[in-house]
Amino acid sequence: MKTETIAAVATAMSNSGIGIIRISGEDAVIIADKIYRSKNNRKKLSQVKSHTIHYGFIYDGDELIDEVMVSVMLAPKTYTAENTVEINCHGGVLIMNRILETVINNGARLAEPGEFTKRAFLNGRIDLSKAEAVMDVINSKNEFALKASVNQLKGAVYEKIKKLREEIIYEIAFIESALDDPEHISTEGYNEKLTVIVKDLIERIHKLIDSSDNGKMLKEGINTVIVGKPNAGKSSLLNILVGEEKAIVTDIAGTTRDVLEENIKLHEIGLNIIDTAGIRSTEDVVEKIGVEKAKKYATDADLIIYVVDSSVEFDDSDKEIIDLIKDKNAIILLNKTDLESVITEEILLEKISDCGGNGSCHKIIKTSTKENTGIDIFEETIKDMFFQDKLKVNDEIFITNMRHKEALQDAYNSLLMVERSLEDDMPEDFYSIDLMSAYASLGLIIGEEVGEDLVNEIFSKFCMGK
Repeated sequence: MKTETIAAVATAMSNSGIGIIRISGEDAVIIADKIYRSKNNRKKLSQVKSHTIHYGFIYDGDELIDEVMVSVMLAPKTYTAENTVEINCHGGVLIMNRILETVINNGARLAEPGEFTKRAFLNGRIDLSKAEAVMDVINSKNEFALKASVNQLKGAVYEKIKKLREEIIYEIAFIESALDDPEHISTEGYNEKLTVIVKDLIERIHKLIDSSDNGKMLKEGINTVIVGKPNAGKSSLLNILVGEEKAIVTDIAGTTRDVLEENIKLHEIGLNIIDTAGIRSTEDVVEKIGVEKAKKYATDADLIIYVVDSSVEFDDSDKEIIDLIKDKNAIILLNKTDLESVITEEILLEKISDCGGNGSCHKIIKTSTKENTGIDIFEETIKDMFFQDKLKVNDEIFITNMRHKEALQDAYNSLLMVERSLEDDMPEDFYSIDLMSAYASLGLIIGEEVGEDLVNEIFSKFCMGK
């Protein structure tokens, strides 16, 4: 069946040195031939070899539009596995749109968001996990996220899921064969063997599910909330981390009344930082709203940075904050160490212990936002707390896609059902049903058990031209 030939601008729609118009489909070369003229009209694009680049001009009828370089790539060795032509023109928005309009007027249609990658998937060029990794590479916010996405693009997730599915389908085939031909295929001792196999599958899938917490932070950044009493140095810390004066800093307590949000990178780790209103009892209606917001954000945070003014005595507000952080990933900054200290590290550990927290999991760092001391130790602590250099391992797989996590969880639950059936010594066909359910759930990740609606939904989130 012949498919429509599609076209789109594949580079950013902004003025730049070069712009690329991508054409894909059976008629890609034919359409390009209608508008392309080589120097001295020596050769048409339909006569050139695949994977070659040619210098010439784009015309709309007799009107010269631009001087270009044109790449010709013939199926199946292309991104979409279809005939593909890429017109490299000058990177002005007007000229790119003009060439795209000419391509469409000569037989192509405008591509939908993500349609080139969608065709790559539908044509068997890439699996669904690789297709999703394409967009993750484009949207990567930090070096670790990029590495994880490239790893997935290279097939790390696909190979892992494929191996799991192969092991599961082997057991399904054995059970079905034994049920169909019990005279020749014995299941004696099989329950014990299958129990070992299922336990191993459960452990491996659980490891992938556990990686999704790190994977989410890799992809989206660590949701970090700065809390503390008014005038403890929270806004000064934000300004240091961002590298510019984003928050108003004064000696007046309660200056920050609403949340301030910034995205930064520390050692290639993305932090989504929220500076909150100082936590204290107040009769000011606006400040009270800010305090409540601070508590809510702290509850949902991946990391809490508790800034303590070491020059001021502990009070009920500090006790409330410590209660907020006791079961959370938290770093305590003992700030204003350039002043005479009233609170020491030992006092802090004692206070954390008094509130039922685990002081050993809350790193305490002496800082002075005024003199910019202790910040380097603080940055290293964040890196160690979350990743402990694990992300330097090239073959480490992190699940960064929520859809993948849900599919893994469904497969995990199905395998738990198999384990329960084995413990209860249920008939073999019970095992087969739940094993097939796990097999299908894993297939959703790589696109082997996926419906048209889900495919359309996934690719609709892609950018144009990709």
